[in-house]
Amino acid sequence: MNGVHDMGGMDGFGPIVREENEPVFHAEWEKRLFGLAVFAMRGAGINIDEFRHAIERLEPRRYLSPYYDRWRMAIENLMVEKGVITTAELASLAEPEQAAPAAAPIASPLPRVRGAKARFKRGDRVRARNLNPQGHTRIPRYVRGKTGIVRSDYGLYVFPDTNAHHAGDYRQHVYSVEFRARELWGETAPARDTLRIDLWENYLEPAERKTASRARRTR
Repeated sequence: MNGVHDMGGMDGFGPIVREENEPVFHAEWEKRLFGLAVFAMRGAGINIDEFRHAIERLEPRRYLSPYYDRWRMAIENLMVEKGVITTAELASLAEPEQAAPAAAPIASPLPRVRGAKARFKRGDRVRARNLNPQGHTRIPRYVRGKTGIVRSDYGLYVFPDTNAHHAGDYRQHVYSVEFRARELWGETAPARDTLRIDLWENYLEPAERKTASRARRTR
């Protein structure tokens, strides 16, 4: 789905401050929440893609909360949706301003799976499909419609767009695709910079190659 969570390649969020010797957890409550989230996911049959989708569905001002606050709100919403607790029970345990109802989950269309055989190989030119699904997806907006080169094939993995909605795992090949920075962000980007992105096969299509004669006709 498109939302505030898909902020890769966007400007205006301030500098990224790198913390030297950053601890795994900054506070005791973060450690406890991490354990609670893992326990809750296992107990309620929540998979990692479903959990990510719950975070995506938070309203923008809630999504921009600290990292583990997003985890808390996502788990709370999933517990209500799974019937583990009720909305009233949740409200009795938190301050009203902490409540963060999320948008209802909407499944993505079923993928175009062609079986276990890889469609692409190292060196192939591919284009990221211009997809705008309502459900969960792992294809960033800034790469959609852009052309890159397959650099490696990681093998078969569960397709997150369907796994998030318990609509089947639809295992397919995942590729590391290299994009030129200028392909993604225009001529003001550094000419030598590239970016590699892991993309499922269903996100990709072959990129047309211009033949020599066609290239001459377009000059």
